[in-house]
Amino acid sequence: MKNILTPFFLLCISLSIYAQDNQSPYQTDLLKDGAWITAGVGLNVLGVLMIQNKSALSEAEANALNKNDLWKIDRWAAGNYSQNADEASYIPFYASFALPVAFLPSEEERNNFGQISVLFIETMATTGAMFTITAAAVEKSRPLVYNESLPMEKRTDPDAQRSFFAGHTAATAAATFFAAKVFNDFHPDSKAIPYVWAGAAAVPGLVGYLRLKAGKHFLTDNLIGFGIGAACGILIPEIHKKGNESINLYPTASFNINNTGLNSQGLAISYTF
Repeated sequence: MKNILTPFFLLCISLSIYAQDNQSPYQTDLLKDGAWITAGVGLNVLGVLMIQNKSALSEAEANALNKNDLWKIDRWAAGNYSQNADEASYIPFYASFALPVAFLPSEEERNNFGQISVLFIETMATTGAMFTITAAAVEKSRPLVYNESLPMEKRTDPDAQRSFFAGHTAATAAATFFAAKVFNDFHPDSKAIPYVWAGAAAVPGLVGYLRLKAGKHFLTDNLIGFGIGAACGILIPEIHKKGNESINLYPTASFNINNTGLNSQGLAISYTF
């Protein structure tokens, strides 16, 4: 998949570089952005392969789980389960991916659609890489695993060991905050900016609530997913702004995480003088 997608992304970047005009607040580079996207796609593929090989809990391990071992902020969600909430969460999740297109009302943005698309791909690839690698490396049961009324095969499914962090929430936040950031940068004087940012926060907030109700993630999983997605959505366009060439963004993570806690996960920024 990586070998097929990479030439396509490089073509998009090349076209965006030649198509961008002086009205764009961003600057893209064929080599840098091509390497970024290639690495992001590669890490996503690696993460998915790692997730596919992830072990499930045994029946004894599932029965031994105790919600009192969880942080207090998460304890109340242990045992949550709702198939309706799970299905409903996909509506705002998929809808969020259309927002970068919906927020392209001006000629300036339309003229730089290729460039904006490249930045969006980078944003989602970075978010996806951080999620897949983390979800594969971290052992943390979903809230539904604590629900003893559910069939054992559901509680011991390998997918039930991917609670940290909330991928749906992260991806939605990345898309909505990216759209808000691009709108903000192209229309810095618009009176609609506060409402755009409010909408950017509300949509992933709704997704997080539904994933919490569905028993897919704890509150901390959603908060961290929200934060990582929002950071990617804001920072990746920001470091591509003209005049910010000396700023670099890269992911950093620590995987000493289990059902009871976590160390650290996030993004690091460096500035070259």
